[in-house]
Amino acid sequence: MPPATPPATPTGTPKADVITWSNLPAQTADGVERRSFPGTGASLKHIVIKAGTAAPRHAHAHEQFVIVVEGRALLTCEAGPVDLRPGMVIRFDPEAWHSADFIEDTVLIEVNLNPAG
Repeated sequence: MPPATPPATPTGTPKADVITWSNLPAQTADGVERRSFPGTGASLKHIVIKAGTAAPRHAHAHEQFVIVVEGRALLTCEAGPVDLRPGMVIRFDPEAWHSADFIEDTVLIEVNLNPAG
């Protein structure tokens, strides 16, 4: 299968978007600040989580990658408990359950792939 053709600008040239996280609007609730950068086949989120925050068990309909930029959290998933630290990357299949307890102020980058179909 040939690679997908990227969206074109009005001039017909594929475009590139460049952002700075701090320039995107933030959504803040329950000790978590999220900034989203949507794309065509995936979206990125910059997430800042305060120490002491808990993410209850949940799952997503899409595949997800999470990059730990700074901080520390205890992830629980089907593989068991994982002590998350900077430099670690996690990949979740669609519908893979997970929860987390944030031990330190933590910064994550989420890559959320659009569901196939």
